[in-house]
Amino acid sequence: MLAFRNEGKKPEVLFWVGCAGSFDDKAQRVTRLFANILNKAGVSFGVLGTEESCTGDPAKRAGNEFLFQMQALSNIQTLDYYGVESIVTTCPHCFNTLKNDYPSLGGKYSVFHHTTFIKELLNQGKIKVEGGHFKGEKIVYHDSCYLGRANNVYEAPREILEQLDISLVEMKSCRKRGLCCGAGGIQFFKEAERGEKQIHVERTEQALELNPDIVAVGCSFCKHMLTDGVKTKNMSEKVRVLDILEIMEDAIEKR
Repeated sequence: MLAFRNEGKKPEVLFWVGCAGSFDDKAQRVTRLFANILNKAGVSFGVLGTEESCTGDPAKRAGNEFLFQMQALSNIQTLDYYGVESIVTTCPHCFNTLKNDYPSLGGKYSVFHHTTFIKELLNQGKIKVEGGHFKGEKIVYHDSCYLGRANNVYEAPREILEQLDISLVEMKSCRKRGLCCGAGGIQFFKEAERGEKQIHVERTEQALELNPDIVAVGCSFCKHMLTDGVKTKNMSEKVRVLDILEIMEDAIEKR
């Protein structure tokens, strides 16, 4: 891995950055924030850099199993070459694919989403949060499909937010009943299907019913879709859509 290859060291965990985290401006900010948190917590981590390629999630969801397996097997070869055992990623799509689809092809790793990983760091006392810029604001959390319903990760994101002295409220469709943001199943990369109302607008309306200051997410695709939804409802000046890392950024105690 680029950060440790020349030093001959093996990091505790591989940070899988993902396509969005590498190339999307908004997601790049989340990538940097998470790397900063890992550094503050004293967690040794590596990245694959140019040796990291797409997990194959879009190909698989589009039905191109052949392309998916080509991409996955190439990644598995690289991961095994470096002896990777644990992986953490800020993308639920990458998380779901690495965790659930790679084992059948021989890629068996311990895979974590960044919210679960951060919650463990908080439990261990490796990082601490207090107050922060968003103290007292009303926040509603949106469950990513690939994080929530696909992998039953519901509590870690909420437990992080609850430590930030904010007012956490829930949509009528949350946790196992959560509504997709509209990006899942490769829908993000294609034109919206015809219908009376686009899914991302409907989901945004559910959030806006609670009059929140912030809609919190743990997925760059969800952030894009709900940001567009807020713009569609002409609420951009009143409601922000932020990743949990962006909300906790100023609340992390300096060490």
